[in-house]
Amino acid sequence: MNARRSLALVLLAGVSALSAGCGIRATEVPTDFGAAPSRAHCSLTGPDVTTQSSHGVAVQVFLRCASSLVTVDRTVRVPQGAADSARRVLLAQGLLNELAEEPSSAERQAGYSTDVPPGMKAGGPRRADPEDTLRLSIPPGGLSSYALAQIVCTFSDSEAAEGDGSLLLGGPVGPVHRYECTDEVRSRPGEVRPPSSKAVRG
Repeated sequence: MNARRSLALVLLAGVSALSAGCGIRATEVPTDFGAAPSRAHCSLTGPDVTTQSSHGVAVQVFLRCASSLVTVDRTVRVPQGAADSARRVLLAQGLLNELAEEPSSAERQAGYSTDVPPGMKAGGPRRADPEDTLRLSIPPGGLSSYALAQIVCTFSDSEAAEGDGSLLLGGPVGPVHRYECTDEVRSRPGEVRPPSSKAVRG
């Protein structure tokens, strides 16, 4: 009986040692299961020649990448000698065109996309509007949260905005609102719409 008990203890000790040894070897032998799934890296490795131009105003537009907004370089052509009011509208239209344009191949590979619909038009103020108003062919309230954030943040970072970076926007008809691009909007455009308040003519 004692011999059998001793043998069982020896076998049990051997199994435990083998299990421990396997555990040690498992940590020492690298196992490659491939790259872990990840979201778009939202970074371009170098300048994209499709966005470069020797003519026009250098601007930055906000595109969507993963769940936030990121900037890319663009150029917008604005005729020389245009009056300030006309220049703002022309610049705003150029920015809308760039926002609605499908990102380049390199940008798409980096995860960039846009929610701004094609064909949008920008116009100047109506008679009763504040003088820096920009009116869009689609009411701001009718745009997706991402699209509105892209437009507001892009315009706010350009000459289309007022001196404090705020933006007076309206639709084809109806009231005008003052919009702002905040850190929360840039980081969570799908959840946080640009804050706004009804504009009052000064």
